[in-house]
Amino acid sequence: MHTAEEWMEKIIRLKESRGAVILAHYYQIPEIQDVADYVGDSLNLARQAAETQAEVIVFCGVRFMAESAKILNPDKTVLLPVSEAGCAMADMVTAEQIRTLKQEHPEAVVISYVNSSVAVKAESDICCTSSNALAVVESIPEKREIIFVPDRNLGSYVAAQTGRDMILWPGYCPIHNELTRDEVEACQREYPGAKLVVHPECTPEITAMADAVSSTGGILEYVRKCPDREFIIGTEEGFLYTLQKNCHDKTFHIARGGFSCPDMKLITLPLLADCLERNQYPIDVPESVRVKASQALNKMLAIRP
Repeated sequence: MHTAEEWMEKIIRLKESRGAVILAHYYQIPEIQDVADYVGDSLNLARQAAETQAEVIVFCGVRFMAESAKILNPDKTVLLPVSEAGCAMADMVTAEQIRTLKQEHPEAVVISYVNSSVAVKAESDICCTSSNALAVVESIPEKREIIFVPDRNLGSYVAAQTGRDMILWPGYCPIHNELTRDEVEACQREYPGAKLVVHPECTPEITAMADAVSSTGGILEYVRKCPDREFIIGTEEGFLYTLQKNCHDKTFHIARGGFSCPDMKLITLPLLADCLERNQYPIDVPESVRVKASQALNKMLAIRP
């Protein structure tokens, strides 16, 4: 049985021998974050995937993230260490449903959150992440109708911030959507004076209570610059490791117990090593779908939040 340090050393050797780059989301377990070349939110990782010179991209996240990397790098090998690492929100809307919605609103611009399948992205005009959703919506002419899929909570937050009336698909993140007012208020009573900072995938009731609402990358920047020293964090618990690692002088409390995405926790050091050693599991995207999806993704990357 290898120690964590031995697994990490093996992963680094394999990575270097294969000319690979390891990208990891903030929600990954600490050991995966520590061995990754880049750790970030969806937008940051999409930019890294688009710009990397590595021939092999190992994506420590969930399937839609690895698919996005493949969309942007059709000639490179993109590996997802655990094939079943998916996203419940992404599964809540299909390309066929988007096509039906487009028939009902033929003049509408379709914005798809990156937490969506390749097929859904291919039916979209532009993608967005939680980091740049506001900027993406603001880039659409005011007279154009907007269809926003699949996250109703992010869509509601963006609509409130921009004043745009959008057609929202009724999808949601099962993890963020579970956070309740009672849980937040209990946390605030336990830590009076702590700033409440939440992800826009939380419900409108929760985002209305928050001192700040942002993507994970945005939350990190907020707490770095904020003079306060104590924070209640309303997003997946894996992000606390990043916050504590980058802000040693501050204290963080998770807004609810069990605030954890099971799919994000599937990748372990042994599985990452197997992925590199055995070429597991390659992402394949049909070219006809990839070309359409790449147009929506590249439009997203061209917009700075």
